[in-house]
Amino acid sequence: MGLLSGVADTDRRVIVLALARMVGAAGNSFLIVVLPLYIASDLVDIDSLLGTSVGVGAASVTLTEPLLIGLVLSLFGFLNSLSQPLTGRLSDRTGARRPFVLAGIVLLGTASGLYTIADAYWQLIALRAAQGFGAALIIPATVALVNEYAASDADRGGNFGVYNTFRLIGFGFGPVVAGAVVQRGPYDLSAIGLPVVDGFDAAFAAACAGAYLSFVLVFLLVRDAAESSEASDDLSIRVRGEGRLLDPVFALGLATVAMGICIALFATLQTQVNARLDQPPVWFGVQFAAVTVANVLFQVPVGQASDRIGRRPFLLAGFVLLAPTTLLQGIVTDPVIMTLVRLAQGVAVACVFAPSLALAGDLAREGQSGTTLSVLTMGFGFGIAVGPLASGWLYGFGFVVPFAAGAALAVVALVCVVTQVEESLGAGDDPVDATTAD
Repeated sequence: MGLLSGVADTDRRVIVLALARMVGAAGNSFLIVVLPLYIASDLVDIDSLLGTSVGVGAASVTLTEPLLIGLVLSLFGFLNSLSQPLTGRLSDRTGARRPFVLAGIVLLGTASGLYTIADAYWQLIALRAAQGFGAALIIPATVALVNEYAASDADRGGNFGVYNTFRLIGFGFGPVVAGAVVQRGPYDLSAIGLPVVDGFDAAFAAACAGAYLSFVLVFLLVRDAAESSEASDDLSIRVRGEGRLLDPVFALGLATVAMGICIALFATLQTQVNARLDQPPVWFGVQFAAVTVANVLFQVPVGQASDRIGRRPFLLAGFVLLAPTTLLQGIVTDPVIMTLVRLAQGVAVACVFAPSLALAGDLAREGQSGTTLSVLTMGFGFGIAVGPLASGWLYGFGFVVPFAAGAALAVVALVCVVTQVEESLGAGDDPVDATTAD
């Protein structure tokens, strides 16, 4: 089934929530482009920090501009991912999702606006930390709502496919718009009685406006599902499985960490990739976006197919494809081939993303969607945060080394899924009923 028809068949509440996340993700992804440029400009005082040694002995590092930029960007990912089990559990305990989503959006949007007056590095750290926690409030509660909006297991994968598609559209195109906003500044607003606004402040204001537009959409159009009114008594995250080493959701969470690392290895090595492939910077932008493009195209079809065929076949196919597409990024030397490899890696991610969330939703006990699904969202966020740091370190041993390490992790993830994760679609129900439910 195509993307458009898949969206048309989706619960309207899921579409509204997905649109809200698309707007919010676009605003937040502005900062991926804007913050590095802002820190590198003369508007933020980092001179006193440059050259400072932090740590003891062999563990010490010298602070450089790229490292300071990396710390700001990675801090969001680490706080976001590590806080998600807590916020997911709290949303289960209270039996409400919507207040968490709204509070998180307020944190993200307000912090985006406050960047306009931040001129010290510690202020950027504080604001980015607040945004990381804000995202941790939003993500588990949102995916729990998408899970609870599913009428049955037979449309859960499609719901997650639509949700992820819209979110990725916002996240993928936000940086493109942000770069244009910064480059075209300053903006003379005297005609409407406002002062001249530079490109950075305009981008921060746009991110803030996107967040608050998302707030309005959620406030007016999103309500908690009936299921979330009752909280489970047992909100623990299961690690050990019944009859196997690991719980299937926890095993899939570990595999998702590996997937996040694999797709984030590329981001840090822009200069090195361009030199190796003898390509202009525009090619890197195309290659970087290729993973998102493939996800946008395949999330809905894969999610809906997993509702008919099952979750496990797509999970296995995704991790089988993830290993070679990660390794090849360290081997190929042609820009077109690199773009095709990145597209194929995006297909691998699409095969994992919606089916894995659907599988966790299938297995989540009533009132425990936030806790269960946070295992996967935390794993992906943690992988995305670790990936750039890992590639920056491993590159010192050779260009192919980060990608070879990522491919090895993908193989380990595949083994983990093969041995620890069983099919969940229709578990405990009549398979015919599960696949033909309206």
